[in-house]
Amino acid sequence: ADGVRAAEATHFLEVGPDGVLTGLAQQSVEDAVFVPAVRKDRDETRALIEALGGLHVQGIAVDWTKVLTPGRLVDLPTYAFQHERFWVPASLESQDVGEAGLGAIDHPMLRAAISAPDSDTHTFTGRLSPAGQPWLVDHQVDGRVVVPGAALVELALRAGQEVDCPRLAELTMQAPLLVPDGPGVDIQLVAGPCDDAGSRQVSLYARAGQDEWTLHAQGVLSEEGERPTAGMEQWPPAGARPVDVEHLYDDMAAMGLEY
Repeated sequence: ADGVRAAEATHFLEVGPDGVLTGLAQQSVEDAVFVPAVRKDRDETRALIEALGGLHVQGIAVDWTKVLTPGRLVDLPTYAFQHERFWVPASLESQDVGEAGLGAIDHPMLRAAISAPDSDTHTFTGRLSPAGQPWLVDHQVDGRVVVPGAALVELALRAGQEVDCPRLAELTMQAPLLVPDGPGVDIQLVAGPCDDAGSRQVSLYARAGQDEWTLHAQGVLSEEGERPTAGMEQWPPAGARPVDVEHLYDDMAAMGLEY
């Protein structure tokens, strides 16, 4: 009863459970609003609340404090809701490289591999970016992200494992590999044909966008051989002395090497 009295009674008519009379009455009267307050097979309380809501959206005053006590009123946006997509963009990790005729490789920096059809040459590809490898930003020189030499060694070793030359005999850095903001740089690691000694030349190239490919490192991969002993019988070694490293990172940052 309070809900009925809370609305302006001259603007609403409660009819039978089928709601048919509401539609007929609305067609006959132009300056009134008719809302069914009882619905067939629907909870009476819910039907009445929906009826009052129908009056409210028609601009008819409803004293909601009488209907929803002890509830509270909250403000709603007065503007149309903004539609914005939040789909996660497809990344290289989520794509099937097999559909492009490539072989997949399980590695944090290398994603695909392909062999040359007319020679024993194998190419491994990937992409380096601050988003894909966040740890890259921990190594900066003069404010620019530079791929550390240890990462280049890891790339060469992983390629060697794929071509049965798991030992990196040598690796020469030709140019620093910089990683700019944004999509990053594409990399290609090329392992050449196996020679009579069982070794392969390995080269690392990179480019940003559609720039020219730049050679960053060259080396030699070889078959597994006898590993040198580290000579760890005595530690610390004879004649060694401790070095204070408390200010090491600060001193290196002053020289432009930020870790």
